[in-house]
Amino acid sequence: MSSRMLKAVGLHIAAAVMMLTPVTAWAEAVKKIEVTGSERIEEATVVSYMDLKVGDELDDAALNRALKSLFSTGLFADVNVEDAGSGVVHVSIVENPIINQISFEGNDKIDDDELLAEIQMRPRQVFTRTKVQSDLARLNQIYRRQGRFSVNIEPKVIRLDQNRVDLVFEIDEGDVTVVKTIRFVGNKKFDDDKLRSIISTKETAWYKFLSSDDRYDEDRLAYDQELLRNFYLSRGYADFSVVSAVAELSPDKKSFFITFTIEEGERYKVAGTSISSELRNFDTSTLQDSISVAAGDWYNAEKVRDSVNKMTDLLGDMQYAFVNVRPDIQKDREKREVFVLFTVSETPPVYVERININGNVRTMDKVLRREMEVVEGDPFNRTKIAKSEQNIKDLDFFENVNLDVKQGSAPDKTVIDVDVDEKSTGELSIGAGFSTSDGPLADFRVRERNLLGKGQDLTFATTLAGKRSEFDVSFTEPYFLDRDLSAGFDLFHMTRDLQSESSYDQRRTGGALRMGYPLSENWRQTLKYQYEKNDIDNVSSTASRFIRDQEGVRTTSAVSQHLTYDTRDSAILTTEGLYSWLDTELAGLGGDAKYISGRTGGTYYYPVMDQVVVNALGEVGAIQGYSGKDVEINDRFFIGGSTLRGFERSGIGPRDKTTDDALGGNLFYRGSLEGSFPVGLPKEMGVKGHLFTDFGSLMNIDESGANLLEENSIRASAGLGVSWRSPIGPIRVDLAMPYAKEDFDKEENFRFDFGTRF
Repeated sequence: MSSRMLKAVGLHIAAAVMMLTPVTAWAEAVKKIEVTGSERIEEATVVSYMDLKVGDELDDAALNRALKSLFSTGLFADVNVEDAGSGVVHVSIVENPIINQISFEGNDKIDDDELLAEIQMRPRQVFTRTKVQSDLARLNQIYRRQGRFSVNIEPKVIRLDQNRVDLVFEIDEGDVTVVKTIRFVGNKKFDDDKLRSIISTKETAWYKFLSSDDRYDEDRLAYDQELLRNFYLSRGYADFSVVSAVAELSPDKKSFFITFTIEEGERYKVAGTSISSELRNFDTSTLQDSISVAAGDWYNAEKVRDSVNKMTDLLGDMQYAFVNVRPDIQKDREKREVFVLFTVSETPPVYVERININGNVRTMDKVLRREMEVVEGDPFNRTKIAKSEQNIKDLDFFENVNLDVKQGSAPDKTVIDVDVDEKSTGELSIGAGFSTSDGPLADFRVRERNLLGKGQDLTFATTLAGKRSEFDVSFTEPYFLDRDLSAGFDLFHMTRDLQSESSYDQRRTGGALRMGYPLSENWRQTLKYQYEKNDIDNVSSTASRFIRDQEGVRTTSAVSQHLTYDTRDSAILTTEGLYSWLDTELAGLGGDAKYISGRTGGTYYYPVMDQVVVNALGEVGAIQGYSGKDVEINDRFFIGGSTLRGFERSGIGPRDKTTDDALGGNLFYRGSLEGSFPVGLPKEMGVKGHLFTDFGSLMNIDESGANLLEENSIRASAGLGVSWRSPIGPIRVDLAMPYAKEDFDKEENFRFDFGTRF
């Protein structure tokens, strides 16, 4: 082969190799970035938001990253990023508008400020459709929590110049969506009416116009399931379960139909109880008295929990800080019996490392910390944690209170987060009412229960009635000197028209200093010093000489103590427990009056059956002058009216034979026995019937003479009444007839009381 041919073949081979060998493409670099469409935002700012800069490699991936970066800022409605050639990147943008103002139309039930506080968008922020949808969902949620599931909200955008918009939410609030019916499926032992009385959700009725119990709430429905479980488990139905709880909304969105499907199961009795301890050398017999259930009783889950709490507290008192009491319920389904085994086990020592207070913008940390039953460094105790949470709730300063326990910096340490949502603690109230004793009355009150966030209580109140006017200023520091020691003062001015009872008017003006402190969980002591000026004036010329002799002004300087013992389950709707008191007072540290007085009594509530409560009350009191001083009429006791039904206020006791003026007494006793019962109306209406008998007597004054009428005999009456916790205030009507009385006593067979604040 010639050299020419070899050369040609070589050239062909080289060409083929070049065709088969990949060529490396060198990416072009970004030389320039051009921005168009910017109005408010500077071009340099737009470039700074891009994940691309001059000198970076220019390819499709880089352009996509730049596009996503710009969109993610939320500042732009449209973005286009493209390679314009020769290393130039062209960015075209359309800016989102700025919100000029936000308004609401059609909202009557919720104020603008409240709605604005619930949404994220604000004037002068960037408008985006994503934020609008998010806020729209939030507004719908707010209305549904108020029971308005038929609400319709339409956002409207009004475009203005300079790329601004007004955002208007047009709201059709609709009617409240109420619970029409509540049904139960699977209940055989208790009827629907009984189970409806257990749960918190109620069927709508005409008298629900000021209540929200008949509105559907998803959280309340879950709470109702727990109430049903507690009800059945406390009555021996250990296998009870809620299969389902379904709320169906009617097509017109005006009402809900709720159906609970339950399985009651069989009822169990307690076969026996036992305590097993894993504590070394521990005598379990010391815990035996803490067990609230006994063999032969129906199984009661509430009593089992109560037993666990009592054992835990008792073990804590015995210095066993790190224990766990666990109830083991062993069922014998054939015999329908349960055996309750309480196992006491030792847990690893855990201490409180730190307590964090969150959410208290106005209330000082120390106000919450002083309600905690544990402090940093204390042994961890769940019972005390639960009690601390309840203590903070009882302050009534917060909408929500939650104590969350978390792992600390070591396995033996915990951190307690106290999360609170503050609520308004200021109160402005105006009241109106009527009393058979005082006639029509009006009441005005201004109160701040958390003054300056320190937990202090400041009150100004005035009451104007047909026969009484009163002005009061009161201040209380609940933790004086950072101790569980309440301290405060009272200023008062009161006038009373007593012409119909005793032919004179009374005016009292004064003030008091007081201090209170707990002696134990149920005992509390209050000490007080009071100074007042008492004026007996406008005495009728035909009044008793016993009253005319006391006309004028006198001063009283007195110290007193008030000791109480309280085990009631509620101070408002009491169904069980004891409340007793002992009051003593000494006057004579200056002033005109010199006397020693004391009164003691108690009232006991006992639940006979469901909604039937018997209340027994007894009280006795005495006052005695000293240093040659008699007890004046303004310091004596008066009995009648609400303290002895069937008789007028000041209706019994010593009286002037000629003028018929009531003179009061130095010694009294009284008692009452009352039974409260349902009258057949739904429980939530708050209507109760009452059967009662009252008895008592008033006697012994420092006066004598032929005109004095005084009998130490017992007076007694019996009657019936009806009370109603109405939406506009408590109302009570009593009809009483005396069956033991004196001829000179003043009767009052009908008594009506009504009062409210709004």
